Amino acid sequence: MTVMTKGKITDVQELKNVAKKIRINILHMLTQAGSGHTGGSLSAADVAVAIYFSKMSFNPDNPKWENRDRFILSKGHAAPLLYAIMAEAGYFPMETINNLRKVESPLQGHPCCKHIPGIEVSTGSLGQGLSVANGMALGLRLDNNPAKVYCIMGDGETQEGQIWEAAMTSAHYKIDNLCAVVDNNELQIDGPVEEVMGIQPIHDKWEAFGWHVISIDGHDMEEILKALDEAESVKGKPTVIIANTTKGKGVSFFEDKVEYHGVAPSQEEFDKAVKEIRNG
Repeated sequence: MTVMTKGKITDVQELKNVAKKIRINILHMLTQAGSGHTGGSLSAADVAVAIYFSKMSFNPDNPKWENRDRFILSKGHAAPLLYAIMAEAGYFPMETINNLRKVESPLQGHPCCKHIPGIEVSTGSLGQGLSVANGMALGLRLDNNPAKVYCIMGDGETQEGQIWEAAMTSAHYKIDNLCAVVDNNELQIDGPVEEVMGIQPIHDKWEAFGWHVISIDGHDMEEILKALDEAESVKGKPTVIIANTTKGKGVSFFEDKVEYHGVAPSQEEFDKAVKEIRNG
């Protein structure tokens, strides 16, 4: 039985190289499909790679292994990111990524736990992931299971009221086996987050709700790893990492462009983007 244990990849450069590969595969999937969400899949790539390959314990051969750490992509529209990571981790053959959003493909536009073993919960209806994470983390605690739960949310997603109900619950029950991440790229489908419905001061709000808050550069792998280590050491309260990121990170002509929130690259853009990522 192959089990990915915590600390599997500790070398920063190796994690950066994995993140490059994940970004290329994200763009490959989106280009093949001709649709999907580019910006937010790229912005969360570094944090997600660090969580999966430096922290989490999991077993692709036994996706329901009871001691696995759990990962919830609450911002389910970034499904290409999750699929690219799961393929890299060995949950399904790499060639499966050619079938994103195709009829009868398990790789639908949002993650579905009925189609892909290893996906903990179907997501995409924004605002629900943190509530599910609370339930999973509490269940693990009741079972005296040391596994942790990681939940990535979008910054625009935190406009949802359910997020804040869940945030109160996490703090009230002192759910310290939960680490949440806000992908704070400052753009959502309708424009800048602060224009659609401002969420600042985001650090102070989470702190006021009783969370341990860590703010980082969400593309600095060393900062990410340090934050994940800190989150693991915190006891008696949940931790949230505010990952300050760039929409479309890694491809200059996608970065900070709201129009690429839900638009796939053309073949010409893909070819250009791959060269840029490899040389970056």
